[in-house]
Amino acid sequence: MALAEQNKKIHPYKFTLWVAMGSIVMMFAGFTSAYIVKRNQANWQGFDLPPVFYYSTAVIIISSLTMIIALRKFKERQMGVYRKMMLLTALLGTLFMVLQWIGFQTLQNNGIKLIGVGSNVSGSFLAVIAGVHMAHVLGGVVALLIMVRKAFSQSSRSYSRVGAEVAATYWHFVDILWIYLFIFLTMVS
Repeated sequence: MALAEQNKKIHPYKFTLWVAMGSIVMMFAGFTSAYIVKRNQANWQGFDLPPVFYYSTAVIIISSLTMIIALRKFKERQMGVYRKMMLLTALLGTLFMVLQWIGFQTLQNNGIKLIGVGSNVSGSFLAVIAGVHMAHVLGGVVALLIMVRKAFSQSSRSYSRVGAEVAATYWHFVDILWIYLFIFLTMVS
């Protein structure tokens, strides 16, 4: 197979990621569709998202910017900056999850029970939608930390862009997904 022809093919890791992201989009489309249908029930309890959810949104957007810088620095072989930006992105992802958890606690403290006995379907939907998104962010943070460990490893000197590009694509995906969910939850609820 000629090199030019081989370069036109998508890498199997990238293809797998795109299939997974398509599945995730379908899952969240189902969640948000069910949310819209259930919202018309008589026992639906409307509420506003606490301000901490706005802060978490800003944090995840900033983390996408640090990921853009990290990928650019990887391609430029500026590995010191790449390592720092990947670590910063992982830390921002962790901060996003902490802020989300604080948001859940704020809702609980304001009488919006999210799960269990006495919970309302509206709070439970928020818990499922944001919780499943947080699980995907956690997976992204774990992947970023693995990338950081590899970048700091003396034994690993691989400069294949595939891993960095896959991590960046996934990270931007969870960022865009949260922006969609945040807009949906603030506009529809």
